[in-house]
Amino acid sequence: MKICIISYDFWDYDKYIVETLCKRGIDAHHIKISSVTHSNFNERAVNALSKTFLNKNLKTEKRQKYVLDSLEQLGHQDQILVLNPDTFDLSTLQKIREYTDRLITYLYDNLERVPVEDKLYLFDKIFSFDRMDVEQHGFEKITNYIYLPHTPEETQHPEMDLFYITSYDNRRVSMIKLLAKKLIDQGLKFQIMVIGKKSWKHQLTNIFIKVPKNLFLIFSIKKIPHNDLPKYYKNSKVLLDLMREGQYGLSFRVFEAMALEKKIITDNEAITTYDFYNPNNILILNENISNLDKSFFEKPYEKIPDEIYNRYTLDSWVNKVFELDTKN
Repeated sequence: MKICIISYDFWDYDKYIVETLCKRGIDAHHIKISSVTHSNFNERAVNALSKTFLNKNLKTEKRQKYVLDSLEQLGHQDQILVLNPDTFDLSTLQKIREYTDRLITYLYDNLERVPVEDKLYLFDKIFSFDRMDVEQHGFEKITNYIYLPHTPEETQHPEMDLFYITSYDNRRVSMIKLLAKKLIDQGLKFQIMVIGKKSWKHQLTNIFIKVPKNLFLIFSIKKIPHNDLPKYYKNSKVLLDLMREGQYGLSFRVFEAMALEKKIITDNEAITTYDFYNPNNILILNENISNLDKSFFEKPYEKIPDEIYNRYTLDSWVNKVFELDTKN
């Protein structure tokens, strides 16, 4: 069986899908469009002028050509999974469609934030992590997945109480400001990293509240390598997960916490509807964060039963998305 994954893959999660498929003996490939960038400064400058005066993004065109050229080399695929099809023009998706008998998409952004309704008719199956989109549009519900190896809590020795890494988002930055003050007041140690182009606004001062020297609140344009993230997670008792506005699906942070037996603090109330929800392990913040208490950090983690945990592994995810239980 031949399967191709096409995605932007900013945080490098999608490569784990390909690795899992290859371990099954499937001929799997990943076309990662974020690897296509400007070759030099001149190319970047020309693209900036093109976007400004011609409303034409040359880098986007270059990436779409790269996808089609890659498919031409790979040949016909039994299945193609496109993650978040907003990346592509309709004409490019129509050409991708010609390379497979089964075209699938997984929407890990909601339609309110990333509208792609005009492109969805091309897909044989549409998966979404967002509960509201599933209910309103009849998509197939699926969560993100556990990709990290299971690491028992007792094998880790965290020095921090809380860790959070996120892309820049105005709503999240406002929440972080409230949260950091509350954590400091309670004498809790934390590391918070905000990554993205807009982070330069805070990078010069690097702070909007006074933070003790042994704590970290970092704004950075430079992305942290994905392979480095587990060491940060393991060095903390609790992981933080804050929603984007209008988001109802669960981010990867929840599943990283499950793999590493970490507690989660979140503002996503939808998490209470999942079978792994346990108020001992998961704290849902109220609007003014007044329910954040040091006692949550002090109580031991309660392990998730294996039968529930296994439903969220990447093996289970690929079985469902690619229908491997019946086809392989």
